[in-house]
Amino acid sequence: MELLPLLQRLAAEADPGSGRVADYIPALASVPKDRFGIAFAPLEGDVIGAGDWEQPFSIQSLSKAFTLALVLSRVGEALWTRVGREPSGNPFNSLVQLEHEQGIPRNPFINAGALVVTDWLCQLEADPVGHLLSFLRRESGNPDLVVDPAVAASEADHGHRNAALAHFMASYGNLASPVPVVLDAYFRQCAIAMSCRDLARAGRFLARHGTGEGAARLMTRSEAKRMNAVLLTCGTYDAAGDFAYRVGLPAKSGVGGGILAILPGRGTLATWGPALDERGNSVAGLEALDRFTTETGWSVF
Repeated sequence: MELLPLLQRLAAEADPGSGRVADYIPALASVPKDRFGIAFAPLEGDVIGAGDWEQPFSIQSLSKAFTLALVLSRVGEALWTRVGREPSGNPFNSLVQLEHEQGIPRNPFINAGALVVTDWLCQLEADPVGHLLSFLRRESGNPDLVVDPAVAASEADHGHRNAALAHFMASYGNLASPVPVVLDAYFRQCAIAMSCRDLARAGRFLARHGTGEGAARLMTRSEAKRMNAVLLTCGTYDAAGDFAYRVGLPAKSGVGGGILAILPGRGTLATWGPALDERGNSVAGLEALDRFTTETGWSVF
């Protein structure tokens, strides 16, 4: 099947509908809601794309997938003593569930869980964000990836809920690093700017069952399987069931409007549409991925 004409058609017909940009982070509020890009990266070779697929944007929670991969490949099953693997059913920044479960986040993709994973990375690396950037630069083939300082500062200035989550977990002994250190790393990793091209390339190791660029083994096949399973069940906030129903792929979304979807054994898809639905997922991105898997028949089901 010729994929480029399909991507071009999906980009031309992308519609943000009634979605809204993430205006609770002021640095993201000015992004035009009708921007859209889509890229497909096969297991090897060149990435193809359409629309605004080469425009960098704030990856936000998409960073959680990459930090999880870095930590899981280093600490293995020990990770799951401090964070669960179950869908949350609650908003990604909820305090209620965390209190009920005594400081153990439900999964690594809600904010509390991502803070625990970031804490692990802070324990493993003296410069956790620098380590993450080195990984992303290598896998994406883009040596110019950076943290957007304006977005990072905006995150920090308006990160009271994340600070509350971190302090609450620290009170239960579920953070090993000082709270300000964890928050700083978390805000900066979320403020990394990447394009759909960059994201599609950077995520290919999950489509290759753990093998990165240059045939480097980044994680075991079993770890990649488990990563993809958690992405499928937890990667799109409390809409993971609907996303699996419509798209049928492991994926991670972010409130910057990006979605990275994994097609094991085939490649990766990355979309960007800044207008979000009420659960924090890109309206146009979800629709494009739904149509892509419907028309190609490519899903994990």
